Amino acid sequence: MQEVKNIRIDDFRYELPEDRIALFPLEERDASKLLVYERGAITSAIYRDLPFYLKKNSLLVMNNTKVVEARFLFTKATGSIIEVFCLEPSEHQPIEEGLNAKGNVRWHCMVGGISKWKEPVLSIQLQVKDRSVRLEARISERKGSVIEIAFSWDDDTLTFSDIMSVAGYVPLPPYLHRQAVESDALRYQTVYASQRGSVAAPTAGLHFTDRLLNELSAKGIDIAHLTLHVGAGTFLPVKSETMSGHDMHKEWIHVDLAFLESLIEKREKDLIAVGTTSLRTLETLFWMGVKAIQRPDAGLKSLEILQWDPYEIPSEGIDQTKALSALMDRMKKEGCTTLTCTTQLLIAPGYEIRMADAILTNFHQPSSTLLLLVSACIGDDWRKVYQFALDNEYRFLSYGDGSLLWCHKKS
Repeated sequence: MQEVKNIRIDDFRYELPEDRIALFPLEERDASKLLVYERGAITSAIYRDLPFYLKKNSLLVMNNTKVVEARFLFTKATGSIIEVFCLEPSEHQPIEEGLNAKGNVRWHCMVGGISKWKEPVLSIQLQVKDRSVRLEARISERKGSVIEIAFSWDDDTLTFSDIMSVAGYVPLPPYLHRQAVESDALRYQTVYASQRGSVAAPTAGLHFTDRLLNELSAKGIDIAHLTLHVGAGTFLPVKSETMSGHDMHKEWIHVDLAFLESLIEKREKDLIAVGTTSLRTLETLFWMGVKAIQRPDAGLKSLEILQWDPYEIPSEGIDQTKALSALMDRMKKEGCTTLTCTTQLLIAPGYEIRMADAILTNFHQPSSTLLLLVSACIGDDWRKVYQFALDNEYRFLSYGDGSLLWCHKKS
């Protein structure tokens, strides 16, 4: 584990020119470029060619989370604007509980223009479901850069999700340096998004269209969905010199028994994780299963994965089937059909990918934990891949192009 903790984030820097960051998506989702990497070889294609590069009976695992309208803009009497960006509900509760709250709720937020917030209450007057509703925000507690905001509204038949859908705006990544436009409400969502809860999109899935999904299905390629609600922590830079000083953010995951069963059934087939969020969830499930084997009397809550767990927990002789079966048995024992928990898993060089054969992913920021994950998948060849993308006019980050990376596997 010490080797992973000693990783220097400076070793994962590369020069990303501003003009290579995609500020807007292409008109057609599946027209984005697709870099295909396998065993050191690189091929350039486009996303609608994806069925050609996958075998029949492969399994694509997609994150069906849906981005919520997490940005509120409060206009003061002076005309100045204070932006409140909702990150997650307070008190470590699942995202859904914070979204389904009625009348009032507390969220951890980032606040733009906090020094201008002198009033005890900021408010917005809304029209929600043909009713006039007043949304109020109060500062409850300050925790460094994170502010706990107490929201309340004068109609307790409405949920906070109802309020967000009318008053909120799409929370675009900060590195785009632009305000959201009307088209972002559609394009910063995957076409299969269904479970509200993310404050950032699982961007690898943005390239899929209904047409491409149908073509994949026609070839006999299966698709399974899991849910990881992406938090704003995905954009946080690594500020420490080495990974030992970095505190990985936690995110909520939801998977059901049928999904776990499908993973076991498809064990001999290629499994492709669509996005870093899908991969982190899949790997989390493996390690939860390992914990279930080693702790036969532990409850599900105690099986949650912390960032260093995979580097400390022995797993010799435990394969996918054993791990997933143990996790399913624990769920059934507790009468649980859907697993809801957090993951803090850090995937970095030195980590062995257990669940996936390949990952579909966009091109990530320099010195990010997402780039560390890519390096864990393909080793030092990440530099070769990224240089190829830079040399061949690929577009980077959330609205950019993507890659199909076949993972290096231990023999």
